[in-house]
Amino acid sequence: MLVIIHVIVALFLSLFILLQHRASGLSATFGGSGAMVVQRRGAERFIYLSTGWLSGAFFALSILQWYLR
Repeated sequence: MLVIIHVIVALFLSLFILLQHRASGLSATFGGSGAMVVQRRGAERFIYLSTGWLSGAFFALSILQWYLR
């Protein structure tokens, strides 16, 4: 049961990471757009916060599975 929950969390974490908008890319490294203020609202904020919570849950489940084996 724990493995199934871990796989579900991993799938949602992967999905939420792929859905996030990346404001700076490789062009910003070589002198592209300098300063940019990012305000997260609505769905973007939900995805951002959920990614953090899902990554914490993924880490906790990994440690728990390691401990129980």
